[in-house]
Amino acid sequence: MTDREGRGVDIGDLPGARRLVLVAVGVLFWGWLLARWLHDWVLAPDVTGAAAGALEWLAGGVEFAAFTAASMPALAAGAWITVYLTVLSILLGLVIAVPLAVARIYGGPVLRWIALSYTELIRGTPLLAQLFVLYFGLPTTRYIRDIPGVGEGVVPYAAIWVAVIGFTINSSAYQAEYIRSALQSVDPGQLVAARSVGLSRLEGIRYVVLPQGLRYAIPGWTNELVYLVKYSSLAAFITVPELFRAARNIGSDTFRVLDIYLVAALFYLSLVLTLSVAMRRFEAAVAIPGVGSASERE
Repeated sequence: MTDREGRGVDIGDLPGARRLVLVAVGVLFWGWLLARWLHDWVLAPDVTGAAAGALEWLAGGVEFAAFTAASMPALAAGAWITVYLTVLSILLGLVIAVPLAVARIYGGPVLRWIALSYTELIRGTPLLAQLFVLYFGLPTTRYIRDIPGVGEGVVPYAAIWVAVIGFTINSSAYQAEYIRSALQSVDPGQLVAARSVGLSRLEGIRYVVLPQGLRYAIPGWTNELVYLVKYSSLAAFITVPELFRAARNIGSDTFRVLDIYLVAALFYLSLVLTLSVAMRRFEAAVAIPGVGSASERE
């Protein structure tokens, strides 16, 4: 290898990460070439049956690995937007879901009716239809585009913010139901005890009921997080270049649709498994003996 000034560069002098990438690319490239040459020039004319099929399978596997390596940068960029959409939407949805759940249980008739109408309307309509209404039906995109800084630098452009709004609204309705169910599992005597020591009703909900109920809601919240990772693929239909759209673009350019969607599926599986493990660790970290402990519910 040579540097920009024409001087020789030893691969051992490169940083560890770059050296590992170069070695991996070299192994994939030469492995594929050798397997192809061996199959096409040596064994293919004379070997048939299982041996030829095994060699063809080996060459195809190496070729698939090389194709995957070439697709990684575009898929990584799409995966970043997928994670961005998922994390931001579920956190903003949680901010809306907690008051909705509290209103459903402890609010007056009007608050209960408003919270019920919101959750049933959102849960009863498809997420894709909600995204289309926000992106094509309402002037949401135009208003967001007029905000200074949108689409400049690291700030996402308007379509991504429309997707965040749509996912936040949709997720908040489902999270509200998970939290409502968790709050109802808290012993009503807890609120009575809080009132008996001088706390107001709102303070009893805030400092006694919610800390317990939110711990009970973590498994349901994890389920919503997993669903949101997969549903984020619907943002591709409003021009958001997330993971699914990146895979679709690569498939259109290379005509290797099955291969690229298989790689994308592995990306989604990795994201889901990673988030599930992280949420289990989070649940164990915040658990209090007798209050939301995962081991005590099993």
